[in-house]
Amino acid sequence: MQDDGRVLADVVQYLVCPVCGADLELADRGLLCPGGHTFDIARQGYANLLPGNARPGTADTPEMVRARDEFLRAGHFAIPADRLAWSVSRARPSFVLDAGAGTGHYLSRTLDRSPDAVGLALDISKHAARRAAKAHPRAGAVVADLWRPLPLRNGAADTVINVFAPRNAAEFHRVLSDDGLLFTVTPSPRHLGPLVESLGLLSIDKRKTERTDAALAGYFKLDSRQELETEAVLTHEEIVTLVGMGPSAHHVPAEQLQERLVRLPDPLPAPLSFVLSTYRRLE
Repeated sequence: MQDDGRVLADVVQYLVCPVCGADLELADRGLLCPGGHTFDIARQGYANLLPGNARPGTADTPEMVRARDEFLRAGHFAIPADRLAWSVSRARPSFVLDAGAGTGHYLSRTLDRSPDAVGLALDISKHAARRAAKAHPRAGAVVADLWRPLPLRNGAADTVINVFAPRNAAEFHRVLSDDGLLFTVTPSPRHLGPLVESLGLLSIDKRKTERTDAALAGYFKLDSRQELETEAVLTHEEIVTLVGMGPSAHHVPAEQLQERLVRLPDPLPAPLSFVLSTYRRLE
């Protein structure tokens, strides 16, 4: 794949300027709007569409992105990735927005199953966007904040996927077409089971699914839901990688994690539990 920004060519028609909202077009090695606002395309192929006053906040660090890439490539989360891709393919999408895309792993799987679709990986981490830009030949990548107006035209996408990422109901509703679908993947309270307490990881809210539905209410209605249960046998090294790729990385120092791990068998089984929900856009 080229790293000169041409991967954005298939999706630039859907993008708008984050400053003035005008349509963007490719110009040399950047994106340009009629108002004269320009945005460089990095040599890795992604464009940074964060407004000048935006701050990355808790965006994934290079270490978190490397850990996520390593863990996902090992296939431990293949079940939710494959089930999501299959579910999306049944809707025959043409443009898929991955909101909070990380490395682009789930978008890549989705596009593999939907050969007529193009995709856009959107994440606030430039380190994630670097990898996402190369995740699939029919995907572009931009750096943007999910909590701000998304740099996309009204009704641009027919599908939004959102995997372990924040959900901006109003913006998802705006950028989806009238008959658009939103697919979310969230961990269930059973995810990782006893590892959560043994290692001091962040626990999953027992009402997370209910709260997700409530947060989307008024913009979306639930269409279907699947609970996906499996188990992985993980080495201590793989568990370190798993912890390092998520929010617990900010809360469990590496030294403490190692101290807690030595008390546990190596390898050890860990339950993996996910909820795949499909929502329809309300008028």
